[in-house]
Amino acid sequence: MAAIGFFLVNIVDPYSGATASPEYASTHARFLHQKVQKYDVSARAALVDVSADTFSSKAAPKVVTPVVTTDDDDSGSSGAPAAGTPDPGSAQAYAKSALAAAGMGDDQYNCLVALWNRESSWNVYAYNSSTGAYGIPQALPGSKMASAGADWATSFVTQVNWGLGYVDGRYGNPCGAWAHSESTGWY
Repeated sequence: MAAIGFFLVNIVDPYSGATASPEYASTHARFLHQKVQKYDVSARAALVDVSADTFSSKAAPKVVTPVVTTDDDDSGSSGAPAAGTPDPGSAQAYAKSALAAAGMGDDQYNCLVALWNRESSWNVYAYNSSTGAYGIPQALPGSKMASAGADWATSFVTQVNWGLGYVDGRYGNPCGAWAHSESTGWY
């Protein structure tokens, strides 16, 4: 049977039913006599190298240049770059008002902005695949933030509230957390 099959393949045109055959007519009744797509492969196409891109789930941290202060500087500078005025309704605006309500000024706000720019770029959905840290403050694990609200995975208000509590409890204030992050690379 196998021998007969090989014999018949050599007699019958294997492209007789294929619509992509180079011998196939450019129009055909099956397609209402409309032009049929024709595919041409040149020998040069075989020389093209194909590669795949790779992607990361976390953007590379932004380089932050700290402000250098001296002992005789009375400006109140915290060592963090000035953050500027946040857009109303943003996570940064909410954080600034929360810090102001706690009696903290722009120096603490600048430190917090620098810290969380480094950690997550203020992205509520930021996820570090190597550590499992999540959210604006990069809580590890992210589910810790459930203590501040059930919407911890999607709400900047909940994440900022939790993050400010963490910073206050562990470092005393955002500039304490920023100084630790500057010296160790984490907080």
